[in-house]
Amino acid sequence: MAELFEITRLIYAEPSAIFELLTTPGGHVAIVSSGMLQSAEGSPVSAVDDEFVVHMDRESLNDLPMGKYDVRVIITGFEKDRWIEWTIIGTVRPPLDHRYGYRLEPIEEGTLVTSYYDWSRVTNEDIKGRFPIIPEAGLRATLGILARTVEDH
Repeated sequence: MAELFEITRLIYAEPSAIFELLTTPGGHVAIVSSGMLQSAEGSPVSAVDDEFVVHMDRESLNDLPMGKYDVRVIITGFEKDRWIEWTIIGTVRPPLDHRYGYRLEPIEEGTLVTSYYDWSRVTNEDIKGRFPIIPEAGLRATLGILARTVEDH
């Protein structure tokens, strides 16, 4: 079974506008389709190891009785206007090390945005069996919200 999937969509905006949103804690809350991200605290990120806090509500997925909790988003990959990747540290110890990210490729019409979800580093087999937590359709919906948010209409 695949342990990574990615979705690509053309977004009619400059990479810098998309990347700016993706580096802000509130930007994640605004675009993620799952409904789990409730609010965030912290400064925009600009390098690997930068982090911010997101206040979560797992009841949006209705899969585990976790209720409300906080996670630390830790940047694991960063190339300005091209690539951002992160993992989260939440209630599970040791951290699972699943990754989310975006790759941005400028083209004449705008930007090809690839959103990916990678749980290949998760080693706890019991937990790994619950992945993917967010389905491919969730990434696709998030890209739709991202497009709606950054495109000039």
